[in-house]
Amino acid sequence: MRFARRPQRTVFVAAALTIALGARFVLAADSPATADGERRVSAGDYRGAITALQSAATQNPSDPAAQYWLGRAYYEIRDYDNSVTAEEKAVALAPKNSEYHDWLGRAYGGKADKERSFFIAKKVKAEFENAVRLDPSNIAARRDLEEYCIDAPWIAGGDKDEAQKQVDAIAAIDPVQGHVARAVYESEAQKKPAEADAEYHMVLSAKSGKIEPYLDAANFFITENKAADVTAAIAAAAAVAPNDARLGYYRGIAAVLGDGNNADAERSLKSYILSTPDRSDWPAHAAAREWLGRLYEKEGNPSAAAEQYRAALQLDPGRKGARERLNKLGKE
Repeated sequence: MRFARRPQRTVFVAAALTIALGARFVLAADSPATADGERRVSAGDYRGAITALQSAATQNPSDPAAQYWLGRAYYEIRDYDNSVTAEEKAVALAPKNSEYHDWLGRAYGGKADKERSFFIAKKVKAEFENAVRLDPSNIAARRDLEEYCIDAPWIAGGDKDEAQKQVDAIAAIDPVQGHVARAVYESEAQKKPAEADAEYHMVLSAKSGKIEPYLDAANFFITENKAADVTAAIAAAAAVAPNDARLGYYRGIAAVLGDGNNADAERSLKSYILSTPDRSDWPAHAAAREWLGRLYEKEGNPSAAAEQYRAALQLDPGRKGARERLNKLGKE
C-alpha cells in the first residue's frame, strides 16, 4: 500500500513517483548558498546539497527556498522524516506557495508508506488539495491528487469520483496532459487498458512540444509489452528533445522488448545508469538494472542477469519484478 505518487508511475499513491510531469526544478533561490544547494539537487549530489542547504538555512532562517530544496534533497535519499520537517518549514515560511504544499504532500507520502500510517496519509491528500487550491493551474499537483484518490483506500480519502474531477480539470488546462491523466484513470481506476491505450495514442497524435507526455506513453506501452508503440513514443519524444538523457533508457527497453540490437540496448542502459543522477522523477537506476537483467536473460546469460537483479534489489529492495525474476533463476 502506498500513499504518495511516484513520479515514474511504477505508484500506490511514491513520489515517491514526474513525476511523470517532471519535478519543476525552477523555483528561484533566495541566496547563493541556496542556489548552490538547488544545483546540487538537480545534479543528483544529494548529500552535498544537504550540507549546502543546511548552511543556507542557518545563515538565513527566513529563506523558504532553502527549506524547500533541503526537503527535496532528503526526499531523494528516502529520509522522509527530515524531508517532512524541512518542507513543513518551507510551507510555514511561504504558506501560499502551491509547489511547496505539493512537495510537502509527497514527503508525507513517503513517510506514510514507510510507517504504514493512514493518519499521515490523510495529510498527503490535504497538502495536494492545498496545492491545487492555491494554484488551480498546477497540473503536477492535480496529477498527484488524482493518483492519490485512485490508489488510496476509502478510509484514507480515496475517491475515484474526485479523481475524475481532476482529470476533467487537467484536460481543461492542457488537452495533452488531459489525455495522460485520463489514461491513468482508465488504466488504474477503471482497469481498462484498452481505453488507456487509446488515450496514449491520442497523446502521440497531439504533437506536444513537451517530452513528458511521450515518456508517460512509453511507460504505459512498456507495461503492455508493446515494443512498436514504445518505439513510436521514443521517436515523438526525440523529435521534441533529442538530447534528453532519458531517451537512452527507453531505447534500451524497446530493444529488449522487440528485436533490437542487444549490444545497443546494453550500451544505452549502461550509459543511462552512468550518466544520470538517480532521481525520483526520472526512471530509477534500479529499473535500468532490472532491464539489463532481462536483456542478459534474453541472451541466455543467467549469471549476468542475476547479477543485475541483485544490483536492482540493492538499490530498491521492494522491486518485485527483479525479485521474482531472480527467484525464477534460482540464484537468490
